[in-house]
Amino acid sequence: MAGPTEAETGLAEPRALCAQLGHRTYARRWVFLLAISLLNCSNATLWLSFAPVADVIAEDLVLSMEQINWLSLVYLVVSTPFGVVAIWILDSVGLRAATILGAWLNFAGSVLRMVPCMVVGTQNPFAFLMGGQSLCALAQSLVIFSPAKLAALWFPEHQRATANMLATMSNPLGVLVANVLSPVLVKKGEDIPLMLGVYTIPAGVVCLLSTICLWESVPPTPPSAGAASSTSEKFLDGLKLLVWNKAYVILAVCLGGMIGISASFSALLEQLLCASGHSSGFSGLCGALFITFGILGALALGPYVDRTKHFTEATKIGLCLFSLACVPFALVSQLQGQTLALAATCSLLGLFGFSVGPVAMELAVECSFPVGEGAATGMIFVLGQAEGILIMLAMTALTVRRSEPSFSTCQQGEDPLDWTVSLLLMAGLCTLFSCILALFFHTPYRRLQAESGEPPSTRNAVGGADSGPGVDRGGAGRAGVLGPSTATPECTARGASLEDPRGPGSLHPACHRETPRAQGPAATDAPSRPGRLAGRVQASRFIDPAGPHSSFSSPWVIT
Repeated sequence: MAGPTEAETGLAEPRALCAQLGHRTYARRWVFLLAISLLNCSNATLWLSFAPVADVIAEDLVLSMEQINWLSLVYLVVSTPFGVVAIWILDSVGLRAATILGAWLNFAGSVLRMVPCMVVGTQNPFAFLMGGQSLCALAQSLVIFSPAKLAALWFPEHQRATANMLATMSNPLGVLVANVLSPVLVKKGEDIPLMLGVYTIPAGVVCLLSTICLWESVPPTPPSAGAASSTSEKFLDGLKLLVWNKAYVILAVCLGGMIGISASFSALLEQLLCASGHSSGFSGLCGALFITFGILGALALGPYVDRTKHFTEATKIGLCLFSLACVPFALVSQLQGQTLALAATCSLLGLFGFSVGPVAMELAVECSFPVGEGAATGMIFVLGQAEGILIMLAMTALTVRRSEPSFSTCQQGEDPLDWTVSLLLMAGLCTLFSCILALFFHTPYRRLQAESGEPPSTRNAVGGADSGPGVDRGGAGRAGVLGPSTATPECTARGASLEDPRGPGSLHPACHRETPRAQGPAATDAPSRPGRLAGRVQASRFIDPAGPHSSFSSPWVIT
């Protein structure tokens, strides 16, 4: 009988070697994914539960539209300063603690919102609504940063983008539920307690699930080499690396701006459309189309990027198309009777904008490695919340009262607003952010390079530009830091069969797990758990005696 082919041997031996060295997956990772997804979804429904029926809420509770807007805006205000604390909790305390704390804050906030409805004669209902929304906003900071961390710690490389997509898209799914369910539940003021009670139920369920079913933050054995070196930088050191990483800063500013625009769009959609004569039910439908097509796009894009690793291309193309769809929406939304055109543009906005969110988060982790996943994605969300505050305040400030007769269906008892300038501002910002990202963002995939055993990128880890003299290219300089190679006979005698099938000539990660710990200042004495890399992947500075010093000329060294 013929023996196995070279290709079969080359694929089988690295897998067997990796299994022998301890990389494995656990079925309970799906329970963790379910808990975070449900919590993300519940938190999003609580965030926008008031926005689709803003006029009814304002009329029944005798509130102004500015107060109703603040019930959504408080999420952005609270989560911006608390976001840094949430990043520290996620990367330092652990994923399990962050998830459980977020679940309890989310449930407590949903209950507090119901107090004005359960206690007759409440003097200031707005204070209880704002307090509940603030607690839910604290929970959002903990849960919305978690998907990339969960994918990195619990899922193998070929499932990371998909797992991140599922957990991340549960947030817009919650926005979809709020846009559809709130107008259905609230037809008049007497229906408000029913709406608040319905949204409290899933918050209680996910709180119970997280408390009982989540046992540990990390699996006993990591699923990949990248998981073994997750959060290899200390919190403050990681933030410093992010600030000096040119590619990451560009991505964070542009993607954060897109997050802020999407948040403003979702929160103000009902007010935008009612001024043109559309009902709250149609506004909810447009919001539902926005989310539905975003989820469908993400379901297709996540597995594709898992296979091809085209993180940069998918992000740039998606955000550019999002900008192209934003311009016609700004024009059509101010016209009357354009229901089909509005529905189509909202669908395109979701398809091109929301679908690239999970991929962009994975791209942030790739370009900032070895900084922890919580910090890499969390800082983008924090920046997005801050930009969202400015964008929403600017859009509301640029509105003017319409004095001429209109077909407005807004029920807050005030003159309808003209949103023309605000919408043009939104379209202009979309175009600006997408152009900057497309033209100036370039980065290697540092985490994939570390896992595949490729030589460190010749791109500068801080600026993203090609490094000058003194760059360590994996030769003598690297040997001087890492010491002589002690690769196993399996890695040397059968080099062809142990090459990583993901790239020609690149050694499989298993061959690099035998590298001795670094000597000198870069070495660390922290013990390694079974199955981890022998040490940690750390950003370091190489000094090549043959040339001048090049700061961060090699983005990591395995110690």
